[in-house]
This record gives sequence, structure tokens and C-alpha cells, in this order.
Amino acid sequence: MRLTAILFLAQRVSAAVLALCVAVHLATILYAVRGGLTATEVLARTRGNAAFFAFYALFVVAVAVHAPVGLRNIAREWTPWRGRSLDVALALFAAVLLALGLRAAYAVYAA
Repeated sequence: MRLTAILFLAQRVSAAVLALCVAVHLATILYAVRGGLTATEVLARTRGNAAFFAFYALFVVAVAVHAPVGLRNIAREWTPWRGRSLDVALALFAAVLLALGLRAAYAVYAA
């Protein structure tokens, strides 16, 4: 039960972070598109920008926390899958999301 309470709180906190990150991300996209920026110009502005990298790293961490917890809840409701194997599988999924997301954010930062 303690793990469930921790995961509940983690998902709610990550949801709040995601709400803010998605709003900022969409506003940034609208600004870039309406401003007529090309992909090359966008990459030029993000290259070496530590604030950009920190923002998207936070976004990635929030996704890597939020999505696996939600999938765990769905799996527990819709399937008989329970226990350590489910938790390990979703922890691995979280690690993959984190690694790939941070790699993508760094690639844009270092481009």
C-alpha cells in the first residue's frame, strides 16, 4: 500500500509539471510557426541554450514518471498481471523513456 500511495503522489505531481510543460511547449511552437522560423533557425536558437535543455529535461523526467505509473494502473485494472514483474517491466519502460527523451533533448541542445 505504501508503494501505491507514493506512485499516486508521483503521478499527480508529474501531471502538474506536464500541464505546465505542454502549455509552454505548444506556445513555443505557435510562436515559432507564426514567426515564420524554419527548422534551421529553431535549431540555431536552441543550440547551446541551457534553459532549453533544462526545460525539456524536466519535461522528459515528468513523462518518464507519469506514463509508466498510468500504464501500471491500467495493467492492474484490465489484466491479471501483478507483482514484481509488472513493476520491473514498467521501471524498465520508464528508464527507456528517460534515456531516449534525454538523448533527444541533448541532441537538439548540442546540434
